Amino acid sequence: MSAATLENTTVLGALDAEAPVSTERFLTFSSNGLNIGVSTNYVIEIITNHSITMLPLVPDYVKGIINLRGQIIPIIDIRLRMGKPSIDYTSSTCIIVLNIDSVQIGIVVDAVQQVMDIDQSQISPVPVENQQELINGMVSSGDRSVILFLDCEQLVQTY
Repeated sequence: MSAATLENTTVLGALDAEAPVSTERFLTFSSNGLNIGVSTNYVIEIITNHSITMLPLVPDYVKGIINLRGQIIPIIDIRLRMGKPSIDYTSSTCIIVLNIDSVQIGIVVDAVQQVMDIDQSQISPVPVENQQELINGMVSSGDRSVILFLDCEQLVQTY
């Protein structure tokens, strides 16, 4: 092996020895002034301007159902589900359709923000005294705000 080949092998070996960065894509949205992220692995689509058929005898956070290309999808207002007050829907209000363990569900959010790549090692657990029922982690973003992460499995279990 020549000296140049040995040197290149050493440099490549050093690069491989670094811990791999585990990132995941998250769709961020706002609800009641909170920035919340949901893994894009769950997101099917974002829809606006869709009529919701109301259902009787359901909790107030279940807004009803929609017919999306022949598939009936229950719709939950995430703001009400988290115990926050109701507001009138605006032009930025939309429904994020999620597929969680083969269960499709729509969540009404105040506004969709962006898709972000987030290093999973940067995600911190929520402090116990501030823990919200549907939140399973948080990360500080560059603009001095915090992004909370929606626990999708718990959302489906409790709806």
